[in-house]
Amino acid sequence: MRIELASDPAAPPAPNEDYAAVALPASGAGGALVVLDGVTPPRDGDTGCVHGVPWFVARLGGAFLELAGARAGTLADCLADAVRRTAAAHGPACDLTHRRTPQATVAAARWDGETVEHLVLCDAALLLERPDGAVRPVLDLRLSRLPRDLPAEEMRNREGGFFTAAADPEVAARAVAGSVPRTEVAALTALTDGVTRWTEVFGLGDWTALQGRLRKAGPQGVVDEVRAAEAADADRGRYRRGKVHDDASAVLVEL
Repeated sequence: MRIELASDPAAPPAPNEDYAAVALPASGAGGALVVLDGVTPPRDGDTGCVHGVPWFVARLGGAFLELAGARAGTLADCLADAVRRTAAAHGPACDLTHRRTPQATVAAARWDGETVEHLVLCDAALLLERPDGAVRPVLDLRLSRLPRDLPAEEMRNREGGFFTAAADPEVAARAVAGSVPRTEVAALTALTDGVTRWTEVFGLGDWTALQGRLRKAGPQGVVDEVRAAEAADADRGRYRRGKVHDDASAVLVEL
């Protein structure tokens, strides 16, 4: 088994708001991975919470990975319980009903000798590569399907909009989730949208090409290619995106 991980902050020394980790059991052939992309707060910093996004993603990601690795229910069950744990850790000074309370997008997978499970929430992504090289992207397309003239923030965690993991455990049931036989998966990759820019923003190749580059150059190599593309369009004149650079994380697992 090959496992490689890269997580690169957008603008050091500003903290990385992504989380990426893998857990392997002491015995058996299974494992789990979790990748989170924390939602950057507004410039005024008004989130109703005394904690920053790095605090939030570290706790949510750590709890989710622990529960997923312990096989405490489905991945959606594990995410819901991780959200509950994290909400309980906030304390009375945090208004968890605030629409900007710390939150994150999610990509997760878990595998054993029989099955590969997957879960995606919002604009993180999972790529599942078959033994014949075909690549299936697991995507939550609700955000991308919103009209461009509609402020995305107004539609976050609302019916008819899109969903992120924040303080409501019920959102886990909104995730795109499923499973496939392990024999149908040769490799899988979890990505934040700072890396999916390679395909979705800069058009350097389709999902199959991206998976191929991840296999050949490794996650850090692909992140470096994204950084080069960002730098070549620093004024965002050619490629439309909210930030010049974004935190970028990828986990590659070859089973």
